[in-house]
Amino acid sequence: MNHQELSVLMAGLLVTSLVTGIVAADPPRPGTEGNGLSENESATLWSRDADNYIGQEEYRQRYGEDRSAVHQVANGTDITFKQPPATAATWTRNDFEDLDAGGADTSLHPPHADLEDGVFIEDAHATIFAVQPSTRGHLESGETPLYIAPNGTMRGFVDYRVRVPNGSSSGNTTISWSLTEHEIEEVRLKKDGETIAERDGSHTPALDYQIEDDWSANLTLEAEISVRLKKTVRTDLGDRTDVDVTYRTETRNVSDSIAVEIYDLSASPYFAEYPNGDAGVAIFQSRPWQGYTLTDDGETRVRGIWRFYTARNTNWDTLVRSNRTDSATVQSDAIPVSVHAYPSRIGPRAEPVRDGPELIDTWGTDRPSPVGTIGENINIDIVNQSYTTTYGLAVRAENVDREALQVAGIVRGVNASIAEPDRGSDRQLRRSNLTVGVIKQNQSQATLRVELRDNQTGAPITLDNSRQYPIGGTTRNGYITVADQRVETNASGVAIVTIDDPGIYTARYHPGSWLGHDPAYVSDSATARWHPLGTIDGWFALVFEVGWQLLPFFVMFYAGKRLLRMLGPADIFQRNS
Repeated sequence: MNHQELSVLMAGLLVTSLVTGIVAADPPRPGTEGNGLSENESATLWSRDADNYIGQEEYRQRYGEDRSAVHQVANGTDITFKQPPATAATWTRNDFEDLDAGGADTSLHPPHADLEDGVFIEDAHATIFAVQPSTRGHLESGETPLYIAPNGTMRGFVDYRVRVPNGSSSGNTTISWSLTEHEIEEVRLKKDGETIAERDGSHTPALDYQIEDDWSANLTLEAEISVRLKKTVRTDLGDRTDVDVTYRTETRNVSDSIAVEIYDLSASPYFAEYPNGDAGVAIFQSRPWQGYTLTDDGETRVRGIWRFYTARNTNWDTLVRSNRTDSATVQSDAIPVSVHAYPSRIGPRAEPVRDGPELIDTWGTDRPSPVGTIGENINIDIVNQSYTTTYGLAVRAENVDREALQVAGIVRGVNASIAEPDRGSDRQLRRSNLTVGVIKQNQSQATLRVELRDNQTGAPITLDNSRQYPIGGTTRNGYITVADQRVETNASGVAIVTIDDPGIYTARYHPGSWLGHDPAYVSDSATARWHPLGTIDGWFALVFEVGWQLLPFFVMFYAGKRLLRMLGPADIFQRNS
């Protein structure tokens, strides 16, 4: 599939339901319309179809042909991708060529078109068909921005019909009307009111654009329609006929707008070197993004939480054909397909999974699940609870090729330009020195003193775990775990912990991300033992406790012996003595 990697939701695939026919709103059956795609590729497009699975034998009987394995899977569920596929743009670009206008006396428009009427121009519209490359992001309820590439193409559909007035006759005067000219004079693409692309009039314009240094914009497709009619007035004067010819013109602008976010990436990587020679890499973006590769072959990589699916724009399932007397709904010959990005339950992942880099840190914004924005008939592994956007990803790997580092976005073809890293900003991770010992104890409690210092300089390491984001700042986050407690060291690098149960206690230092720390440290651990018998008071308490517990037995033994002396034979103790 053009090297696109896909993951398949198999649940429910074997559930068979009888389907008696394909309704007009369903997408075309894979293989019946190529549009530049193979059967397998076109089968993956339709995540918004009904997924009414039918078995292979029934399919063969119904359509007289076999289907591919991918087509079979797509018939019962939806297919998702690790990266935005090119199939949506390929289909949309080719299917767009099947869109035809209705003619001078007929207007063709999608049901959602904003129609405008004039004196002679009626049912006029300019409607955006698609902007590509683009990806619809599903962030949370009420927030589904359309991210578009800085360089791309907007396609639209413009149509109208001309109302030619009826002729009339009164006395010796006859009036007739005829259409002499009608055209779309010009089509423009505007960004926030400023024209950024234009071309000669067309019912199906495709406008290439280039947008720089903008975060968001309002794009408007605008078309200028003009008509010219001839009015002829004939007056019968008996011996002659007087003919008066005049011309009436009308021009009307129609438009359609869409809010977009210009998706442009620029990455500044952060590097670190571990004491054992491993490399650390971290990259942050303030928008959803795929992840990055660490080696030239692209096999070693890290991916965030975002996955992708493709689905048709259902606004174009049908068109309305209107003329002077009537209107009718017809099936559309052109269906745009879009790429959608969503947070997946699979979550962020480093690849290769078993022996690849270690994903050591992710961070971002906490958001509620966007499951309510997906719509009907979408079967994907979207998160169903709150999630973190993974705007930042940090890994530890044995080998990192800095020259081969590539950052990929969620819009097809948009990859980040890597800023030349400042070697002076590289982090040299140091070893930490963690010690723990018992400084006070009695028979019921012990006090542990935990100390954390720089193994190289001996300077105390102070911890403050109040920061959320690991890039920048002056405080050092991280924590120490001991006796099922999380503790932080003070300005002297010391933390005090009280324990109640005897045992062996291991303290472990969990350093915060190396991104915001200079110097940065790796983990360390230390062990301490505590038991009440380790002190004189403890031994005294033990003897006292044992004696107290055995006292009833001594009393019983003594009482039993006295009772035998009183009731038993007089010489029993003498014979035994």
